[in-house]
Amino acid sequence: MRAEIISVGTEILLGDIVNTNAQFLAKELAAIGIAVYNQTVVGDNEERMLKAFKNAFEKCDLIVTTEVRC
Repeated sequence: MRAEIISVGTEILLGDIVNTNAQFLAKELAAIGIAVYNQTVVGDNEERMLKAFKNAFEKCDLIVTTEVRC
């Protein structure tokens, strides 16, 4: 099974926070035998988020998302 982690948040893109959610998820998915093929970070922009999801659906079986909440 191929997985992609999509992290949503302009704060991540700008370097205001470290993407520890993706790091944790990648380790946990690997522990249960799911290969993470890609990690994508996208800002808080609907058009770019939709494009990121479309691209992920074309190449992966599983998509896991995170969102930054402050």
